[in-house]
This record gives sequence, structure tokens and C-alpha cells, in this order.
Amino acid sequence: MSKIRREVLWAFKKLHRTRQYVFAGDVVALDAGRKEINNKFKANMKEIDEDAIKKMIKLALDVDRELRTNVIQAREKENGVYELRITPETTRLDNVVFNPNAVIEPRRKGKQSSSGKGCVSAVGSNKQK
Repeated sequence: MSKIRREVLWAFKKLHRTRQYVFAGDVVALDAGRKEINNKFKANMKEIDEDAIKKMIKLALDVDRELRTNVIQAREKENGVYELRITPETTRLDNVVFNPNAVIEPRRKGKQSSSGKGCVSAVGSNKQK
């Protein structure tokens, strides 16, 4: 078995293990994830360009990392009360207290052309006759 083929198989299995770990107990998400992974790998099964294959392997590993670090499960325990399943790999950010008195500055408008209209209308005005 070639090295690149082993890497593809390893990425495929790693995504499936991650799917099972991240979506444990959620039959719908597990099934949808399985179908999506299988469909994406089958769609690119005939690819022979090694650079393209390496890019797809990198994408698969990036997706694996995103799933492990940024996806959490929430289950409703009572009406309106949810329990979160946060794993050790889950990225935790610092909590920032919301300031209700914060002043949010309005967005500045971009520059306008000399005709007073935006960039889109100025595109057709430079046509030569």
C-alpha cells in the first residue's frame, strides 16, 4: 500500500472516530456525519494528483480538529434547561462580562465617487464613445 493511500485511509478513519466521539448518543448527527464523510471520500476516490490529495488530507485533519475543539453537545434535561457536554479538547475562551452601557460606534461609510454614487455605479461611466 502506498504512503499516500495509507494517509487517506488514516484520515478517513480518524474522521469517523471523531464523529463517534463528538456526536456520541445523537443518532441523527452520527448518521448524517457518517454519510457526509463517506460521500466526500467516495466523490474524490478517483483523484490521482498527489498535491490535490494532500490538500484534501489536510482539509480532513482541519475538519477533525474543528469538530473536536469547537463542537459541543447540548441536551435538554428539563423544559428550557440544557446540559452541555464539554470535552477536554473543547476550546474554552475567557468569559467577558457584558457591559450594557457600552457605546457602539456607528460604522463609517466608505468613500464615494465624485458623482456622489457608490463604486458600482461608477464602473459603467468610463466607457469611451
